[in-house]
Order: sequence, then C-alpha cells, then structure tokens
Amino acid sequence: MCKDCGCSLPGHSHEHTHTDGTKHTHSHSHDGILSHTDKKAHEHEHSHAHPVLNESKTIDVIEKILSANDAEAEHNRAHLDEHKILCVNLMSSPGAGKTTLLEATIKNSNIKIGVVEGDLETNQDADRVVLAGGKAHQITTGQTCHLDAFMVHEGLHHLPLNELDMVFIENVGNLVCPASYDVGSHFNAVLISVPEGDDKVSKYPVMFRAADVLLISKISLLPHFDFDVERVKKDARKLNPKIDIIEIDSKTGEGVQKWVEYLKFKKEMR
Repeated sequence: MCKDCGCSLPGHSHEHTHTDGTKHTHSHSHDGILSHTDKKAHEHEHSHAHPVLNESKTIDVIEKILSANDAEAEHNRAHLDEHKILCVNLMSSPGAGKTTLLEATIKNSNIKIGVVEGDLETNQDADRVVLAGGKAHQITTGQTCHLDAFMVHEGLHHLPLNELDMVFIENVGNLVCPASYDVGSHFNAVLISVPEGDDKVSKYPVMFRAADVLLISKISLLPHFDFDVERVKKDARKLNPKIDIIEIDSKTGEGVQKWVEYLKFKKEMR
C-alpha cells in the first residue's frame, strides 16, 4: 500500500491509451503481493473481514514495494540518459496549472517535449499536450493517487524518445503521495497556485522538501486573493534552503521565458 495514504499500490490497475486510440486496462502487483483485482487468485465474496496485518509485516511489505520501485526508477533514469533526455517530475494539487504550464512551455520554446500523463481517469490532459505540439502517453491510474516507476517505465516506451529533448512526468494531482516515489526523473518541479492559498508549503512539507524548483503559478490573480508570496518563499526555503523559485503565469506569459531558460540550463548541466 502507499506508505503515505494507504491506497492500494501493491495491486493497482491502470489503463493505457495507444496511439491508435485503443485502450486496455490491467493490474499488477509488486514482489508477489496479491492484487484483489486478480480474480483467479482471489475468487470469493468479501462478506468477512480480513485480519489486520501486524505492523512489522506491513512495514516489510512497504519496504519491498519501495525497493522494487527505486530499482525501476534507476532503470528509467539510465534509459533516459542513454537518449540524452532531461526528465522532470511535475507535481502539484489538482488545478494548480501543470498542463497549462506544459502547453506554454511547448508553445514558447524550441524544446522537443514528451509527456507521460498521469490521471485517475480520462485522456484530457494528454490530448491538450498533443494539441499544443508535444508528444504524450496517458496513464489512467484508477484509484492510485500517484505514478510509480513501473507506470512511467511503460509510458516511456510509448514515447518517441529518439525525437525528444525532454520528458515531463505530469504526476497525479496530489500534494501528498507523489513526492515519496522516485519515478526516474532528474529533478522535481512543484507548482503552488495563488488560488490555493499561501499555507500549503507548511501544511504539506514532504512535497516541498522533495522539490528542486517551486513554481508559484497564476500570479496574475494576486490582486484577487489573500496570498503572501514572500511567506511561501520563506516557508519553502526554511524546509529546503536550496530550492529554486520561479513566479509564473502560463496564461499571461509572465515568467514563462524564465522557466524555459531554467529548463535549458538544467539540460546543459546534465
């Protein structure tokens, strides 16, 4: 299970959409952990309560899951390095502007971008990325609140890596779980939008400790919300003194070029 929220990571299912529009859904487990979606292995009605796992067994299961995930993440990174691709794990709460940021990045740069899209349902974000001029592969996670390295691995194999400069992993909208799972990226970017409020950094510290860059998004809305930019910066640097911070508005274009130059610098430093 997810060590942060308890979602069913050991036996999650996800749907893939192929370039021809066909879809298929499958489930998998890590290290032999049984998925309740595996009907052949688990065919009985849940009219009874399962015994509660003892704490040591639960910890052992979680450690095995994370160990397997980390090994797959290293494989993903090596695969990306072979293609000289910079990979960014893009995280935020729902509606903070991740997809809009990707659209603006694609349209305002000469960077060839591919995206592994993660959502619980629908292909809406992948469709937007493709319409903007990028490449995308959608992974719908069903009930799982974050992408893991195994999902990203499959997503990478559906992107034309030989044609790309960068790959973004647009993680599931969530300020809790995604930060705890290495998916094989080279750095983590986290958005916090003005309408969300300026208290999110202190409320969700794990996410911001894991961030390499914080993008304060939708800044054109500052006159309409009680949002203290300096408080956000102070809270973020208290948790993570090395964090980079960019103020941006993907709709108006403010800060977009600074973001593009930041990405190019990161790629040059690889």
